[in-house]
This record gives sequence, C-alpha cells and structure tokens, in this order.
Amino acid sequence: MVRRNRVEMQEHNRARVLAAARDEFTERGFRDAKIDQIAERADLTRGAVYSNFPSKRALYFAVLAQAAEAANEPEYPPTARTAGAALADFARAWLARLPLATEDRHSASRLGRDLVPEILADERTSLPFAQLTGLSAVVLGLALERLGSGRTPTRMVRAAEIALTTLHGAGQLAAAAPGFGEPFAVVRACEQLAELDLDDEWAPPHLPHVSPARPVDQPWNPPAGTDALRNEPARLTGDGVVALLGLHRLATVEEARRAAPTDTEVTAVLVTGNPGELGPLARLTVTELRGCLRAAVPAAAWPRLQLVHDESGALAAAAGVAACSDATESAVRVEAGRIVARADGYGACHAVAAG
Repeated sequence: MVRRNRVEMQEHNRARVLAAARDEFTERGFRDAKIDQIAERADLTRGAVYSNFPSKRALYFAVLAQAAEAANEPEYPPTARTAGAALADFARAWLARLPLATEDRHSASRLGRDLVPEILADERTSLPFAQLTGLSAVVLGLALERLGSGRTPTRMVRAAEIALTTLHGAGQLAAAAPGFGEPFAVVRACEQLAELDLDDEWAPPHLPHVSPARPVDQPWNPPAGTDALRNEPARLTGDGVVALLGLHRLATVEEARRAAPTDTEVTAVLVTGNPGELGPLARLTVTELRGCLRAAVPAAAWPRLQLVHDESGALAAAAGVAACSDATESAVRVEAGRIVARADGYGACHAVAAG
C-alpha cells in the first residue's frame, strides 16, 4: 500500500469531494444537494468537505470550473477571417455547450443550470461576475478588432458585450424553457453585430486626470504562473506591464492594453479577497471564454494579453501588493528584471501602461 504525505492526501481527498459533489449536483441540482450526502458519497466526514471548500456554493463553482477545464477542445483550428465570422463561430461554440431539450433533467450537461440563479442570489457573487463578464467582452472585442469588419475600424467591445448578453440569455432559456428559440438564428444575429454601427468609441472621461506612475527601482522575482487565457505557462520574467486587479476592477484591463504600445506584453493578475469561493468562479468564466475563443478566433488575432489567476496572492506580493481585495487596482512596469514604475488605485493600469 502506497503511503501518501499530507499534501498528497489533501489533493486526493479534494478530488474525491469534487467527484462526489458533481454526482450530487447533477442528480439533485444545487439547491437540493446536501453536504452530508456529498461527504457520504466521498466516504469522508462533513468536516473533511469543509476543510477543502468553505461553502456549498464554493464547491459548486469548483465543480463547474473542473468540468469546463475537462471539456473537449475544438477538433479543428478556427478559420474565421472577419469579425462577423468569428462572432458566428463563437456563438456556435457557446450554444453547443447548452443541454438539448430532449435530454433528461438529471443529465451531466444540465450541471450548470443553477449557476446564474446562485450568482444572482448574492451581491458578493453578482458584482464579481459582472466584471468577469466584462473582462470576457474586452478580450473578445480586442480579438474582433484585430480581425476587422467591412466597416470603418473601431472599438468592438460593445459588439462583444451584446453578443455575450444574447448568448447568456439563450443559456438561461435553454434551462427555463427547453426547446424555445432557434440556435441558428442566434448565431446569425451574433454574426450581424459586427456590421452594426454601435457608436463604440474609446474615450473614458477620467483618463486625462489620472496621475502619472511613480518611478521606482525594485527587484522583480515573480513565481511561476499559468496564462489561463491560453492554458500555457505565463511569460512573467520579460518586459511589460503587470496589472493586479481585484474582481471588482477587471474591466480596467482595457485601459492597460490600449495605453501600452502594441508590442508590449500586458498581464492581468486576477486577485480576490475571497479565493475559496470567487477563485473558482473566475476560473470557470475564463475557461469558458478560452474554449469559445479557440473555436472562433485564429491564434494570431488573440490580443497580446495574459490572464493569470493568483488566488494565493504570491504574484501580487512579488509586485509589492501585500494585501489583496476585490477592489485592488495596482500596476507595475517591468524592464530588464526590475520594477521601474508603479501606480496604485483608480487609473493605475492606464498610468503605468502610458508612462
């Protein structure tokens, strides 16, 4: 019999809890699922479940994040060459994840049917989810801009926002009114968004009033991390802008990406004051975005932007941010292995990227 050390045992028990919870949530739904039943399925105690996950909701988000990470990757590389074609393929990939009207209500594809109601039930989850969705729109919009459309080049984040609004609505109707609506019409509607004049211009009124970044000279020794947008090791040791963003401030990453030169690496480090519950929600959202992007946008058109989850706060600490919350907004500029500029608070991303 192989003896496990303490860390290995924790990982083993966590995996057992996740597997048991997935079965429980699939069969009973989130509201009717019981922690005691999950513990019994995992052959563990109730305390062992809570030692790995602080709440039933945290466990539910973790199960959904794990399921998203295990989803099949697209079989073929995307072929879209225009923003409209990419929006159509993005919508197809999104809708393909939804349960069919003929599927049993207890099927695994209906595992996420309680996600949005649970998010809406608490402002502590709805505010971060709004920002996570906004981050998805920024990433998708930046990619669409690189592909271009038949009209005058402009910001396309608003088109991405409307596409995500449409697709989230389709997802809710798939759960509440199975069989309603025509998926191909939704895809066509999303495709047409690329050609609409949505008066989408980038001119935030506060940017001219942002104070310049402060020059500093500090060491930069970041821990290894993963670029969650591409699911590959993050490039953290080279020159670039690193933005530390709490889950209430994620949309400000656009300020960094637009202010920085095109060839500058911009890394958004996602931090939170509630990593046990909101960390899995952030991972779920970014993983689902990645899956749809891979099916819709050629890699060459992806924005030069990395997304790194930092639930432990280790990367933030390396950047000089000792305490993180969901309201955190700090940024540093790295050159030749040193932090040479920093800014904290409202407008920090713009200040460092534009300096």
